[in-house]
Amino acid sequence: MQRMYLIAGSGFAALMVLLLAFAYTQATSERADLVSDLQYRTRVLSDSLEESIKPSFEQQATTSVQKTINHIAENERIAGIAVYDNTGAIVARSVAFVPGLVSTSSVSGVMDSAVSVGVVTRVATSTTYVYISPLADANSNVIGALLVAQNAQYIDDSVAYIWETNIEKILAVMLVLGGMLVLLFRFVFRSSLARVTTALGAIRRGEMQEEAFDQRGIFAPVTAELFKVNKSLRQARYSASEEARMRLEKLDSPWTAQRLQEFMKAYFKNKQIFIVSNREPYVHKKTKKGVAYSVPAHGMVTAIDALMQACGGMWIAYGSGDADRTVVDENDTIMVPPEEPRYALKRIWLTDEEVQGHYVGFSNEALFPLCLMTHTRPVFRPADWAAYRRVNAKFAEALLAEIRHIEQPLVLVQDLHFALVPRIIKRSRPDAQVALFWHHPWPTAEQFSICPWRKEILEGMLGADLIGFHVQQHCNLFLETVGKEIESKIDFEHFSITSGGHTSYVKPFPISIPFTNSNNAPKQAAPAEKPFAEYGVRTDLVALGVDRLDYTKGIVERLRGIEQFFILYPEYRKRLTFVQIAAPSREAVQRYRQYGVEVEQEVERINESLQSASWKPIVFVRRHLSHQELRPLYRAAQVCLVTSLHDGMNLVAKEYIAEHESSGVLILSAFTGAARELTSALIINPYSPEEIAAALKHALEMPLSEQYRRMRALRGIVSNYNVYRWAMELIKTLAQAAAS
Repeated sequence: MQRMYLIAGSGFAALMVLLLAFAYTQATSERADLVSDLQYRTRVLSDSLEESIKPSFEQQATTSVQKTINHIAENERIAGIAVYDNTGAIVARSVAFVPGLVSTSSVSGVMDSAVSVGVVTRVATSTTYVYISPLADANSNVIGALLVAQNAQYIDDSVAYIWETNIEKILAVMLVLGGMLVLLFRFVFRSSLARVTTALGAIRRGEMQEEAFDQRGIFAPVTAELFKVNKSLRQARYSASEEARMRLEKLDSPWTAQRLQEFMKAYFKNKQIFIVSNREPYVHKKTKKGVAYSVPAHGMVTAIDALMQACGGMWIAYGSGDADRTVVDENDTIMVPPEEPRYALKRIWLTDEEVQGHYVGFSNEALFPLCLMTHTRPVFRPADWAAYRRVNAKFAEALLAEIRHIEQPLVLVQDLHFALVPRIIKRSRPDAQVALFWHHPWPTAEQFSICPWRKEILEGMLGADLIGFHVQQHCNLFLETVGKEIESKIDFEHFSITSGGHTSYVKPFPISIPFTNSNNAPKQAAPAEKPFAEYGVRTDLVALGVDRLDYTKGIVERLRGIEQFFILYPEYRKRLTFVQIAAPSREAVQRYRQYGVEVEQEVERINESLQSASWKPIVFVRRHLSHQELRPLYRAAQVCLVTSLHDGMNLVAKEYIAEHESSGVLILSAFTGAARELTSALIINPYSPEEIAAALKHALEMPLSEQYRRMRALRGIVSNYNVYRWAMELIKTLAQAAAS
């Protein structure tokens, strides 16, 4: 046994040495490549600069030489440029150049040598490389010298990042392999042998104890033969089922659509899921070329559509497209997605009066501003409340018809549009497993108390077995509100509310996107083409905003922050363009129409005050872009700004992260649910233009090594808790809540 430990330890040490050697080779190769590239670029720059300044230098036009140097020296990696006369005196230099960087004798030595070209050398105890080349006239007489100094700090940063990454990997390998070796020797060899001995003794005594057999160790063939006479098909199937269940519960591997499917198969026997929401995932509209469909720009659609494509079932929603009726069957149902159908979409038809009262009136002019702290006063109208109740009853009736033959159906009600549906469903189908997921924040008890129908809304919500919010704070506020308004028993330890003999659990489930950090990670920070060019963007630096045209998204505040940025840091004018993609939203609501006008007026005002003949600081794109259209824009933007004034989660932040493998910076409002998870983003107060401006400058000047670290952490969070894991935890918790 000791010999086996010695052999294993030697192999372990050899592997560590091999990994360290690989890391050293990789770091050395990277440094050599970067230095070689730096030397080449420096020579090319020097040759080009020499051609530009030599005529002026020969004519002793030092002002012209100085202008040329100042223009070239704007590059951030150039530490300085200097021109010397034939005596070694400086006649022109860039602002950043330090005269004592190299000695006069070094410059004179280059001019006195017979070498016609200079050599790139590193300054001692510095990250600066200098290149000195002689300047000669038409007769090959040396008349001076040109010095170019390059800042090579990025080389050390890149090499340090390689070492950091490899050390982390080596430590992880050491930990995993060390643990495996310990477990291997302790449980596979010693324990397995002991268990086989025990099993043989049990057989000799006639005590057929199944747990005495080890069928996983190195003695598996022996124990399998011993156990075969007692092993039954039912027990084998049970063991396999238990093993599959154990694998599904492990959270150390990414959740994918396939894994979610296996989860549903193992736990719910492929039971269908029924979604109830106001917004439909696919909208069919009439066009000149016929009927076309689009996907609404909404985080709820992004998340729930991924869940339904993985699990199947039925989505019940309001049919809002002018061609929706033309594509459904006799049950008002169509299979979606259109290219590869995975689940059924059942459309409910509403009258204009119902849409105005339920959606425009009560949902968006009463409940929505009530929940979000955006200083828009809620409007409560009895007619809107009556329409809200009628539409909730209509959707509940349609759902009950679909689940009438299904035992213990899984029902997921989405958002504030259907707060009354859970209780209606539970009254008719007590066996239904009902969850209500609230996609917006929850207000304080004092704020919610201004709603005239607060008790009816809370009682409707408490019909659900599980009520989900994005963050724990919203759960806490909901419990406080119920405690103030409804006679109930609240268990703060288990976060449950018992009212009228029914218990509802209140839990946080931060919604996410279908990202696994493997199948859709970009291979480069920006595509080869320039996707912003079609919008008239000509600058190399681009900051991006992607939102619905919604007053909660803080677009006006963001624009004022951009204006403040260009005022405080004028050196970025003509170098940076801010692009705002704004998808029209809820245009039937007057406040949204007004907000669209406010945004456009603010864009025009800022552009008029700052723009030049060839550059506009802000490009405003007022139209819906599909996710496929947004992906190259996400990748090409160095910075993404999410400045919501209040937001349940915000999936734009996570979509931007999914498209950046190693670089890019996310600026994120502290008032989003996402800010609780994405702490490696630059967190800002969206009400402060100065804070937005400072964060944007920080983002643009952030070293690549820091961008790598931040983005790696952000991608880990989003991939670890993606929409598939969100769905698994929500559905599993729902089943447990309904069974309790």
